[in-house]
Amino acid sequence: MRDTTIQRLSADSPHLPTVVRWTFAAWGNLYPGLTLEEAIDDTMSECGISGVPSVFIALQDDVPVGTACLIDDDMSIRRELTPWLASVFVAPEWRGQGIASALVQCVEAEVRNSGIHQCYLYTPDQQSLYQRLGWQAIETLEYRGETVTLMRRLLTESSR
Repeated sequence: MRDTTIQRLSADSPHLPTVVRWTFAAWGNLYPGLTLEEAIDDTMSECGISGVPSVFIALQDDVPVGTACLIDDDMSIRRELTPWLASVFVAPEWRGQGIASALVQCVEAEVRNSGIHQCYLYTPDQQSLYQRLGWQAIETLEYRGETVTLMRRLLTESSR
């Protein structure tokens, strides 16, 4: 991950359209009827100045290479759970370099710094990545037409 930096994405960032195009292409099908313009508006509303919600971007020489979000709610059938690590995405040509792990750890630090002690995510196929980073599977379920694993990360001072 040499020379890759992670920073908070602002709603007026010139990189916001790139981030939204990535996440819309990857997961837009899970939200029938959602337009790219609505996805842009949704992402802009998640660009908080700290805590929940927040959007982070990984940059290589000011070129976006990945993103991750911290949001209140990412699973409509588990609204009692909050907050959520969501939309972890690394551009295909940058995968395998530790960028996703760094983005996840950045979101975990944001959760911890907000005084929150646990975070959730769901994934259909990246369980091993998250398990390596200390996440625990708590349930397997059907959600939006696919089998996913619901995972939790307990965050304490010692989980840095």
